[in-house]
Amino acid sequence: MTPPEDRLEALLQLAALDRLPRTGWALRGVPAPESIAGHALAVAHLVLTLAPEVEPPLRLDRALAMALVHDAPEAWTGDLPSPAGRLLPDGAKAAMEQAVAERGLGPLGEEAMTAWNEHEEGATREARLVRLCDRLQLGIELLRLRRLGLRGLDEFRAVVEELDCSAFTPAEALRQELLRALAATEGSAPA
Repeated sequence: MTPPEDRLEALLQLAALDRLPRTGWALRGVPAPESIAGHALAVAHLVLTLAPEVEPPLRLDRALAMALVHDAPEAWTGDLPSPAGRLLPDGAKAAMEQAVAERGLGPLGEEAMTAWNEHEEGATREARLVRLCDRLQLGIELLRLRRLGLRGLDEFRAVVEELDCSAFTPAEALRQELLRALAATEGSAPA
């Protein structure tokens, strides 16, 4: 059993996620970028929206648990931007995140670590949907920023364009809707 003080310290550390910005947006000059916690909550909203429409049915509780913990290690490491991650030796980032998850999520109980490991392995349909929702949320945030008049973020649109949602019809429908909405913002004046 986890000592109560370890659990409390882990919960306090996780609270930092609402103050840590998503680095990719910050590096591109987005003022007041979304927080890691805001991103995780938005991913959970996507899972809650899409998972019930998937056939055969998914285990919504498992998918939501994964959505909540998928970026939890960033409370200890910060949000490592993709360009920096590509400079690390193969497997280094994953090994670091696994070690941090064990230290940080471990005190929260078996369910938190099970959800983290399931997401990282990506072997279940629930984990694959959560991973797609993680990317789709990036597109939704991009649309929000574009509607605010921010430009020069096309590399993020490419992530949505290249996303393979074919295994989940509701996710593909949302991706197509998102791409149409993004196209409608091209050339429009800032709101």
